[in-house]
Formats: sequence, structure tokens, C-alpha cells
Amino acid sequence: MSGHSKWAGIKHKKAIVDAKRGQAFTRASREITISAREGGGNPDSNFRLRLAIQKARDMNMPTDKIKNAIERGTGEFAGERLEEVRYEGYGPAGVAVMADALTDNRNRTSASIRHRFSKLGGNLAESNAVGWMFERKGVITVNAGKHDPEEVGLAAIEAGADDVQVDGKSVEITTPPGVFEKVKAALEALGVSVENAEITMQPKQTVAVGEDKAAAVLRLMESLEEDDDVQQVYANFDIPSDVLERVSAQV
Repeated sequence: MSGHSKWAGIKHKKAIVDAKRGQAFTRASREITISAREGGGNPDSNFRLRLAIQKARDMNMPTDKIKNAIERGTGEFAGERLEEVRYEGYGPAGVAVMADALTDNRNRTSASIRHRFSKLGGNLAESNAVGWMFERKGVITVNAGKHDPEEVGLAAIEAGADDVQVDGKSVEITTPPGVFEKVKAALEALGVSVENAEITMQPKQTVAVGEDKAAAVLRLMESLEEDDDVQQVYANFDIPSDVLERVSAQV
């Protein structure tokens, strides 16, 4: 399992912490709003909205907040006018980094992202500088529990997944976006615990990062993710599991 995938799992757990719940709710709300604005307010016919609502429910966002976020997107409820912006650059050790933001003030967000890159050993690049290094994929991480992890992986492949990686009882499944929900449903039918499920930008190739640079890379990731306008950060680093566990606890 790639270092960045493990980091995504760690970040998912961190997002549940009460101290960050307010920020997590804001991000989830904004994603619901932009999804409803772009594809309509009916989750049955809007996959992006359906996924955004599920994420909000996973973090126990109140139903009325979800409803308000949808109505802001469809124009039934007044709210901020958001714009989607992607920032691309390089971090320590030459790691490629992308940050997706939803902002009501592009100048403010751009200045903040640029400052975070420069302060923490990276540099902001032009649009499409690193985007070609990533591809849109569904990624589902499950705990096999009482099931054989290999059998869990096989069930995912039969449902349409195109890659499975097993690490003990943890199974990471990669899918084309179009069969993401089908694969997730097949896994849930098995009774395994779905720890994280998202449509993300997965690196086509990774950059090996040693312990000497690992903390610097993770500090940049943390800083970008702490920006209120940033929804998601992607990178192509691969840090050994033992190093990642040790260093991430200190970042």
C-alpha cells in the first residue's frame, strides 16, 4: 500500500477529532453546495452530490446543515458564491502536489497557498504543471476483519475494481470512477468495515521519500490542508510505512 494512501487514512482519522470538526463540517458543506450547483440538488441523479452527502453523514453532520448546503447550491438558500480552483506545485524532495480549493476570494486563497508552499520548502507552479501525473480514481480502504483479505480483494475485482493491495487485514481497492459505488456496495454486502471511500486523484508514479525529508513533506501537506479554503490535497510521495507512522505522529 502506497505511503500516500496510508497518509490519506491517517488524515481521515484525524478529521474526526473534535478540535477539527468545525473545519471538517465547513469543507463537507462547501462540497455539497458546489456539487448541487453543478449537477442539481437530487442525489439520485448526481453522483458527486451523493458522495458528498455520504461523507457529511459519516462525520455526523446534522441533517439540517446538509439540507441548507444543498439549497445554497440550487439557489433556494442564500450563501457565498464559491469558485473551484486547483493549485499545483512541488514540495520537498521534488514531490508533486495538487490542492483543490473552494473559495469566494481567489486572490486571498492564491496568496495563502503560495505562502505555504514557499515557507515549507516547496514552490507553486503553473496550471497543469503536475496535473498530468495524476488520474481520477475511486479508492476504498476496508478492514477485512474475520474475512480473508485475499477473498475481499477478489470480490472487489469481480465487482469491477482494477487494483487491490493487501497489508495485513487492511485492503486498499482502486476502481474506475464509474464502478466506484458498485464495488463499495459489493464490499459492504460482504460485511467488511469500510474505513475510507472517496473519489480522488491518484498518482501514476510515486517519488520515494526517505526519513530525512519525510517530516518536511508532511508539514507542507498539513499546512495546505489547514487552509480553510482547501478541500483536498494530493501528492505523489511514497514514504515507508514505519517512517510514516513515526513521523506523522510528530507533525
